[in-house]
Amino acid sequence: MAANEEDSALVKLELACSDLRTLLQSSAKLEKDLEEMEKKFDSIDEKLSTAAKRVAPLQSLAMAAKALETRINRAVSPALGLLHSFKLSESFQKKLIELSDKLSIEKNPRKRLKKLLKYVQCVDQLNEVINLISRDGEPVIQKLQEVVEFLSRTKATDQYRTQRLKETLITLKALYESEVDAMRFDGLLDEALLNLQDEFEIMLQQMKHQNIGEQQADEEADQTLVSDLGTEIEVQVLRRIAETLSASDCLDICIDIFVKVRYRRAAKALMRLNPDYLRTYTPEEIDEMQWESLETAISLWIQHFELAVKTVFVAEKKLCKQVLGGLPEVLIWLECFVKIADKIMAVFFRFGEGVARSNREPQKLFKLLEIFDSLEKLKLEFTEIFEGESGADICIRFRELEKLLVHASSKVFWEFGLQIEGTSDFFAPPQDGSVPKLVRYAVNYLKYLTTETYSAPMAKVFRTEQMWKAGILSKPETDENLLKDAISNIMEALQRNIESKSSSYKDKILPHIFVMNTYWYIYMRSRNTELGKLIGEQYMKQKYKSAAEESAYMYQWRAWRPLVRLLEKEESEEQDNGAKATAAFVRGKLEAFFNRFDEISHRHARGYSIPDADLREQLRQATVKLVVPVYSEFLNAHSKLLSGESYVSPESLKGLVGQVFNGTDRTSNGKPKRRDSKDTVPGRNSVSVEGELKNFRRSRSKSIDA
Repeated sequence: MAANEEDSALVKLELACSDLRTLLQSSAKLEKDLEEMEKKFDSIDEKLSTAAKRVAPLQSLAMAAKALETRINRAVSPALGLLHSFKLSESFQKKLIELSDKLSIEKNPRKRLKKLLKYVQCVDQLNEVINLISRDGEPVIQKLQEVVEFLSRTKATDQYRTQRLKETLITLKALYESEVDAMRFDGLLDEALLNLQDEFEIMLQQMKHQNIGEQQADEEADQTLVSDLGTEIEVQVLRRIAETLSASDCLDICIDIFVKVRYRRAAKALMRLNPDYLRTYTPEEIDEMQWESLETAISLWIQHFELAVKTVFVAEKKLCKQVLGGLPEVLIWLECFVKIADKIMAVFFRFGEGVARSNREPQKLFKLLEIFDSLEKLKLEFTEIFEGESGADICIRFRELEKLLVHASSKVFWEFGLQIEGTSDFFAPPQDGSVPKLVRYAVNYLKYLTTETYSAPMAKVFRTEQMWKAGILSKPETDENLLKDAISNIMEALQRNIESKSSSYKDKILPHIFVMNTYWYIYMRSRNTELGKLIGEQYMKQKYKSAAEESAYMYQWRAWRPLVRLLEKEESEEQDNGAKATAAFVRGKLEAFFNRFDEISHRHARGYSIPDADLREQLRQATVKLVVPVYSEFLNAHSKLLSGESYVSPESLKGLVGQVFNGTDRTSNGKPKRRDSKDTVPGRNSVSVEGELKNFRRSRSKSIDA
């Protein structure tokens, strides 16, 4: 067994040695192959190096060719684009000619506007193309010239091709230099822009203000009619034309046309109101006008000023914004609107300023207040219409006019009070004791001033003036107190005037008639009116009615009391002087009574006047009650002595007294005239004087006797 195992081991060892010999043989062969391969690689590397050296110049040429192609394309592509733009320009010009021909024969307004819109669009396209050519032409030619110079310098291509490129450059450059300026300034584009300017002006002229000067029942409806001056498509066309002209460096021309045409249209619209009064505007010329003419002119000015602001200028401003609001200059439309309105407003302002600076006559106060009130009502809307920096000058002039009106109104009012004070020394009172014209004028003046129409603006004038004097932070009085104090000052001046004039009479009775008539007139004309309510009804009674009643009592005491005293019983009548002597004495008293009565009647007929019917009637009744009972008592007391003799009965005496107060007024020469209708106070209850006279008689009898 051991021998078998050894044999097996030897066999395995031999096999291993055999494999090792085979491996060694293979390794030697592989080494030989690698050496041969290395020789082949060295040969290939040598060949590649040789080939690379031969290909390198060709690669440089390819790269140079690629760079040259890129450079040529950068110049040629824009040049081709420029040539395309020239072609587009030519096609748009042909289209413009066609549209122009169609516009010239189109009669339908709406269709013509649509074609005009297309015409404007074509002008925009042509202008855009020409601007593109003008902008890109020089850079394109410059690049092309650089390529030609490069090719000529580097000789990168043959002379034939370089020469063709040179000729192309020369042709393109000549075309650009000769055609671009012509297309922009002398060609069809320039003609089209001129046509658009004409169309712009014609369309603006056709937009008129409607219904100006016509009376409209509904003011809002009237404003609606005139607020839109053009249709939607008309406004659209005008807006496009304005934008086209602006884009074509014609903005100044566009604005000039717009302002010129719209100013004329607005002025013509207002001229339809026939404002001839505006030709007179200096203070001197206004002072020479008749009052009725000036009054009418001021009323028309107020109406026309409001119409111009609220209707004409609102419409013009809207049109300005619609047409010019889309321009690059954002606020140019506001400036145009102010230019349109400026001259028209200046004409209105100078008339108002002339009125405010003219002579300060009392009756002018009401017209000044009407102007001031109308401006106050318009102030907010006026500042909205003339907004921004553009309208600042017009707004400043508006405020200056208001200041002038405040000063003028205040001056007229206070100078009126001074005039009342001044007339007391220079003008004599009425010879018949009637109400002076000054009093009538002043009372009615103040009544008119305290009406709702004038009281509010007058109070605002006082408040504004007080704020100017005391400062804006001061606390002014209420409007009612300001107006009350001012009018009370005038009333006090009037009272001083009356008292001063009453003292100038030589007749002892006339001062009482004068004061009675005047104060009664003031009271009756003021009661139950805005003037009376403002000053106070109770104050009016205490101040004027009481003074009139006291004067009435004094008149009766001076005029009729001496007559009554003639019939009063005397001590001599009680003595027994015999029947004949007593009868003669009684007849003498009656004769003296009627002589005195005739004298009183004559003086009333020739020298005394009591214009107020109510006052006259109450005086008649009071005089009858004073005289007739005494006369009747006298007759009854001496009836036996007067039996068989004729004498005036008490009823007849009552009629005679009534004839003294016969309802006629007297002139300065003593001739009777009928009372003027304005001296009566229709619709007012009679105010009784009789009771007050009795009270005065009782309360003052001792002082009067003394």
